[in-house]
Amino acid sequence: MTTWSAPVRYAEVDQQGVVFNSHYLLYCDEAMGAFCDQRGLREFVELVRLVSSTITWAGPAHWGDVVEVDVRCTRIGNTSATLAFELRAGGRPSCHVETVYVYADRDGTPVPIPDDVRAALTG
Repeated sequence: MTTWSAPVRYAEVDQQGVVFNSHYLLYCDEAMGAFCDQRGLREFVELVRLVSSTITWAGPAHWGDVVEVDVRCTRIGNTSATLAFELRAGGRPSCHVETVYVYADRDGTPVPIPDDVRAALTG
């Protein structure tokens, strides 16, 4: 598991000081990048295509909170992988996100995930 964190910036919130919904997926993208970088999977990041993201809300993040995102790979198929993200804001549960990525060649055609990439995703 990898944890990425950052403070909520003023530009990410509405007038009530609550983070706009779309920014939670941005936090997940940052965590995914850290997860893959830590595992030597830069090519994976460059080749995957996001297929779907599902967000289940638990509570808001506010301006000044530190957002922490735990990320782990929960499923690997033939050409796809699912990453799960647990977000906390100010130490409180914020949301759970599951994102499915498809591994593709440079032309965007789905291809099987290589064994070394599978090992790094689950290691």
